[in-house]
Amino acid sequence: MSDADIFRGYGVEILLLDPESFLKVKETLTRIGIASKKDQILYQSCHILHKKGRYIICHFKELFALDGKETDISENDLSRRNTIANLLHDWNLVAVVAGKSLENCVALNQIKILSYKEKSDWTLVSKYSIGTKNKY
Repeated sequence: MSDADIFRGYGVEILLLDPESFLKVKETLTRIGIASKKDQILYQSCHILHKKGRYIICHFKELFALDGKETDISENDLSRRNTIANLLHDWNLVAVVAGKSLENCVALNQIKILSYKEKSDWTLVSKYSIGTKNKY
């Protein structure tokens, strides 16, 4: 697989504006997703993936697909990913690599963004864990 195909067309390729930004972006993404307000649970939508010096923001369902697992990713999931990548760009955490269209987005009321202060009041749930292998 060539470096150009490293992410097989998944995710939105980004550049970190500061070498120290990776952990900042990773933590920020834990506070953006779909909320169950009744239960105070936030389901993380996107992750940052690093491979061979390149980075992407991808929806957790794209990570399942990259692992070769079945997934029911929808256009709405991809639009939510694009909105989140745009927010990271607007907050000066990342730059979106040229040539990637982030026009298909969702309204901000379709995602929940927790402030750092609110984090302890919510249960943060990730539906995908990067770097864990099945024991089978």
